[in-house]
Amino acid sequence: MTRQIVVGIDIGTSLVKVVIAEGLVEHGHFVPKIIGTSSAESRGVYRGYITNTTEAAKSIETAVARAEKVAGVKVKRAYISFGGIGLASVVTSGSVAISRADLEITERDLALALENAEAAILPTATINKKIINTIPIEYKTDGKTVWGRALGLKAQKLEVKALFITCQEQHLIDLISAVEEAGIEVVDVVASPVASSFVTLSKKQKRVGCLLADIGAETFSIVIFENNNLISLEVFPVGGNDITNDIALGLKISLEDAEHIKFGDDRRITYSKKKLEEIISTRLGDSFELVETHLKAIGRDALLPAGVILAGGGAAINGIKNVAEDFLELPAQLAEIYFGTTSEGKIKDRSWAVACGLSIVGFNADNEQRSVGIRNGSLMTADGKRWGKIILRWISQFLP
Repeated sequence: MTRQIVVGIDIGTSLVKVVIAEGLVEHGHFVPKIIGTSSAESRGVYRGYITNTTEAAKSIETAVARAEKVAGVKVKRAYISFGGIGLASVVTSGSVAISRADLEITERDLALALENAEAAILPTATINKKIINTIPIEYKTDGKTVWGRALGLKAQKLEVKALFITCQEQHLIDLISAVEEAGIEVVDVVASPVASSFVTLSKKQKRVGCLLADIGAETFSIVIFENNNLISLEVFPVGGNDITNDIALGLKISLEDAEHIKFGDDRRITYSKKKLEEIISTRLGDSFELVETHLKAIGRDALLPAGVILAGGGAAINGIKNVAEDFLELPAQLAEIYFGTTSEGKIKDRSWAVACGLSIVGFNADNEQRSVGIRNGSLMTADGKRWGKIILRWISQFLP
């Protein structure tokens, strides 16, 4: 039987991370297993953008080669993330009259409704941009909200409210070119915070309402869930490096020392802890004010019961949990990464969330994409469909 191997490549500003995973079926249950990981210094990347394709390709090639050595497999295809500041989202609605005589909703009706929703996007929102992910938020049949699947129901009219995630088209082209120059075929591209959500958020958190904040080196990404639906995505041009710079200037120390004490490693450096706390809280406060402004704009400020889940490498910054709670008036917690159904699948380093999440996307057969909320077309090999139902059952119980 052909081995089901999925590769996720997270091309960040500071590091390129690679996860090679294998899908196994044990006693009728789908079990994903990480068989190789590696990282390499990220070159030719700034705030998620490829600034030098050749340098970026070399970084990707180095990280992949190291992971291949650990896993004992050759990487040919991969799922990659896009997390630059050009990442954005827009929500529109579309509708369609049911075509069948018996009024049963078909796949064609669902697709047409989404096409009409996409057509309703204002041209100014997509100029020079590419839609990379389409996520249905809500379906209505004859004006009534559908709780569950719309496929197979009967109605005269189907409406859909959908979220479209966009990115700068030229930057997407550069990203794909860098990966291909490294000798890897790009299967699909997923927004970084969306990929991260697959391994950090529980079904309950998504149902009652939560905000996932992914703090990277130079970007601060958020996705907001409610009623199991992704309802908003936003990326801000701030990150952990800004805090490092502030610490270096404020305490008059090197950038290297500032990076270490930012995460609580004193390194025998003499400094004022009170001043350090002030520097960190001030910069983090500025970042969370941007988040608060966005929550107010979409009417969700202080209205997400599951609170804020902090992921990414920046989630390890001293005091970030308290600052998030103070500014957003919501409970906050540090994210945990789950890759599997047991405690053995828990990963401590939050900076690996995106790469792990990309693997989860990859384990979904093309006709099961909506099970995790993404419709991007065919993502799997020809024999991937036979894994669909097993994987779908696994994802339905993924995370307690």
